[in-house]
Amino acid sequence: MKLSFFGAAKTVTGSCHCVEVNGKKILIDCGLHQGRDDQDNSVLDFAPNYIDYLIVTHAHIDHSGRIPLLVKQGFQGQIFTTRMTGELLSIMLRDSAHIQESDAQWKNQKGKRAGHEPVEPLYTIEDAERAVKQVVGFEYGQVIEIFDGAKLRFIDAGHLLGSASVELWLKEGDVERKIVFSGDIGNVNQPIIRDPSFITEADYVVMESTYGDRNHEPSSGSRVPAKEYTEQLAQIIDETFDQGGNVVIPSFAVGRTQELLYAVREMKEKGMVKKHPNFTVCVDSPLASEATKIFTGDLRGYLDEEALKLVSAGEALFTFPGFTMTASSEESKLLNMDPTPKVIISASGMCDAGRIRHHLKHNLWRSESSIVFVGYQAEGTLGRQLIEGKESVKLFGEQIAVNAKIYNFRAFSSHADRDHLIDWIEKFSPKPMQVFVVHGEASVTEIFSETLRQRGFSAHAPMYEEIYDLAENRMLSAGVQLEPKKPKTGEHVSASYWELESATMDLLALIHGRKGGANKDLRKMTNQVKSLMEKWSDSITK
Repeated sequence: MKLSFFGAAKTVTGSCHCVEVNGKKILIDCGLHQGRDDQDNSVLDFAPNYIDYLIVTHAHIDHSGRIPLLVKQGFQGQIFTTRMTGELLSIMLRDSAHIQESDAQWKNQKGKRAGHEPVEPLYTIEDAERAVKQVVGFEYGQVIEIFDGAKLRFIDAGHLLGSASVELWLKEGDVERKIVFSGDIGNVNQPIIRDPSFITEADYVVMESTYGDRNHEPSSGSRVPAKEYTEQLAQIIDETFDQGGNVVIPSFAVGRTQELLYAVREMKEKGMVKKHPNFTVCVDSPLASEATKIFTGDLRGYLDEEALKLVSAGEALFTFPGFTMTASSEESKLLNMDPTPKVIISASGMCDAGRIRHHLKHNLWRSESSIVFVGYQAEGTLGRQLIEGKESVKLFGEQIAVNAKIYNFRAFSSHADRDHLIDWIEKFSPKPMQVFVVHGEASVTEIFSETLRQRGFSAHAPMYEEIYDLAENRMLSAGVQLEPKKPKTGEHVSASYWELESATMDLLALIHGRKGGANKDLRKMTNQVKSLMEKWSDSITK
């Protein structure tokens, strides 16, 4: 009876764990590595055809994004999840596959000219469609016998529509153990979905720690109601529109976008945007459009009381005057050609891909525009660089100055903060034999592990490929520490660096364009400046 860690071990993304019992292997999540966690996604640390079952906690791509790869490489078992997660996976995995195919096509277009060998996509739409056919959906609270010696139950994690914590009851010979995988634990008082449910008994808990070192509010113990954040967003819209700018909101297509639309509907109804009440909101994400349709389907057993009342009264959760969705890339481009101020909600939420990068290119340099972040930004992502004060970023080969106002609404997060994580784990009585702290930046997993130890828990942050004996409560293999991906040269260089580089390149072009040879002293000076730039860039990115 063993537990192995193949992802989200001292990293935030790439969740993937494996339980072995009675000769069977159960995988819990199979997510993509992203941002600074971006290891080689094409390499799985196990033979997929040896995995018997897969359990998925929720549909976010850092928990589900390698499922088509798993199927592509030979996994043929059932994929257990909640009914709503199954519906969301049907669109998210196809969308991810489309991105993989498009990225490979773009790389091959460039690589062909350079004489490079063609690259294959991580997986294809066909692989994603095969994976979706293996999904089996259940409701919260159902007890499912996976096989003799393993039972499963999904409990509402309050993080995303259909998200779940996983209870597993294991029996091998005379040994019985219960292990709980928290999945991503949701924030409280979120719109649409219910608060996280508590679990009270387990021998072992594998627990996320995304915000394990801090609360969503900077002042200790304070809690700003969600209503006040809606009012603050309304104020930002008014102030930005007064200046003639756009409000650009990078948002996860599934979950966060729908919460924002729910909040905007309330703004419209209550007249919170006072100077520009008839403002336009555009969702520019095909995936978000598809997900929004799912959010208007059969949501019995998933909605909170307020949303349920609206639906029961026949009111739409997301429809309001001025709301539009774009489908084609041509419609997307027209948004930035139209000078009328508007709210643009677009994916990806961390700004590392998708249409949001085009909107940032057209709005970051504008001091009259505002960029509003409403979700977690992983280390190394463009979104993280912007909220940390980056002065200039490179988009589509062009250096863009960051003049727009940058806002970071942490309380919009769908993750529980430090205090709510503690509330969740302290409901277990008696305390588990071991708490495995995962799904957090390396320093955060260590901080939260120590926090739990100070509260009387036996807890540690496992490393990649750690193996733990659940029957004997001991570590079999300590695993290895993965180094985060280094940023590319120039990722964290200030705007002044790029000005210097541009000036020097112009100077070099002038020198080499002269007839009859260039002035030797001038050439020497230019080479010295160029050398200085390279050293400067190297020192900044080490």
